[in-house]
Amino acid sequence: MSSVTLRNVRRAYAGVAALDDVSITAPEAKVLALLGPSGSGKSTIMRLIAGLEPVDAGEVRIGTEIVSAVGRTLPAEARRIGMVFQDYALFPHLTAGANVAFGLDKLPRAEREERALRWLDRVGLKHRAHAYPHELSGGEQQRVALARALAPAPRAVLLDEPFSGLDPVLRAELRDATLATLAETKTTTLFVTHDAEDALQVADRLAILKGGRVLQEAPPREAYDNPATLHVAAALGPINTFRGRVSAGAVHTPFGAVAAPRLGEGAEADVVVRAEAILLRPGAAARVRDVRPHGAHDLVRIEAQGVVWRALAPARIALSETVDVELAPSGAFTFAL
Repeated sequence: MSSVTLRNVRRAYAGVAALDDVSITAPEAKVLALLGPSGSGKSTIMRLIAGLEPVDAGEVRIGTEIVSAVGRTLPAEARRIGMVFQDYALFPHLTAGANVAFGLDKLPRAEREERALRWLDRVGLKHRAHAYPHELSGGEQQRVALARALAPAPRAVLLDEPFSGLDPVLRAELRDATLATLAETKTTTLFVTHDAEDALQVADRLAILKGGRVLQEAPPREAYDNPATLHVAAALGPINTFRGRVSAGAVHTPFGAVAAPRLGEGAEADVVVRAEAILLRPGAAARVRDVRPHGAHDLVRIEAQGVVWRALAPARIALSETVDVELAPSGAFTFAL
């Protein structure tokens, strides 16, 4: 396996930059998740790494080899990159076994079939080797696609929204199974998603993108606990926001003060408070507007001074019509405008 690195990459379409000075690294044998909304540049990064498009500036390296630079684009088939697409892209006229064997055409037939069966066994589908894609469930198709991508021993694998469209239970199961397979095979992986939970669950490193730029690249815990911008914080889970000015080292919201240690007195700032960082107890500081079940928590809407925020409180705790509010510092941030 090899690391995958983009250095100062730019890619534009009709003069509009889809990627603007992007530098990221997928470490060898680790998972780099690319998280961002549609149009943030995630899919463009994948196409550049795969060799499906050239770069307009910068370079793409696989290991120490420059595979893309201005005037040089190594063909896709020479890069040894595996891909799992959002729709899996299995060949409908081939069985599961033949799909996995497809990229092993340089091997003798017997060895090709043996390796395909071995990879299907690795993803728990050896017994479905003779089934056609239309006979497989969505989850089974995903696992066949993963086996097909890994069977030729690629230098890296690209996963493009591989769990979209699956129900939540199957999504979690496949995510865990895929992560286990990637870890076992020590596969360098770039994982594209717009789902924060998927990104946080699978990534060793996380790159958050918006408008063709990387807002932050860091380990998932660091990005969650120390977001570089309001947009990074919002990308990683439900937040509440408030705009105010720094007074005595803090911005004072209707629900409490948030420290602003790096901002000067009187500076205008955006406050971000994660929903789980709002602690509620009996009192009279805020009014409870609504309580809705949210798995192990309740989603509670609270109001004070005309401002409504959302809090995640332990499910089934007794909430009166009014509550006092405490903001946990670990989930509260300030950003200069």
